[in-house]
Amino acid sequence: MTLPNVTFIVKALPGLVLISSFALPLPVFAHAIMVKSQPVGDSTVAESPKQIDVWFNDKVGSEYKALAVIDSAGKRVDNKDIGQETFDQSHIYVTVPQLTPGTYTVRYRVVSLDTHIVTGKYKFTLK
Repeated sequence: MTLPNVTFIVKALPGLVLISSFALPLPVFAHAIMVKSQPVGDSTVAESPKQIDVWFNDKVGSEYKALAVIDSAGKRVDNKDIGQETFDQSHIYVTVPQLTPGTYTVRYRVVSLDTHIVTGKYKFTLK
């Protein structure tokens, strides 16, 4: 029994690496997607939240972010103090004063890692 020629294996290795790299999935940069919120979208809550939280499926940029809470009359009611978690940059938040019963719209704008601007909104009701 003979062992394979080591020279052949060494020469063939770069080609095998190249071919196998095409079989591996490549990273795809996609826009950030809101995956969680507090209060939850389309929910009804019994007491006024102190803070509105939004999480995305990936980190978002620390610049050009916006998060606003709008009442049913169209008035902005948050404290305009948007923040971003230091150790979880997929999480942004804003504080709110004591809210009165009604329906509120949360609007957000962030920059994805792929540099695209992502906007969206959801509603919640305070009974």
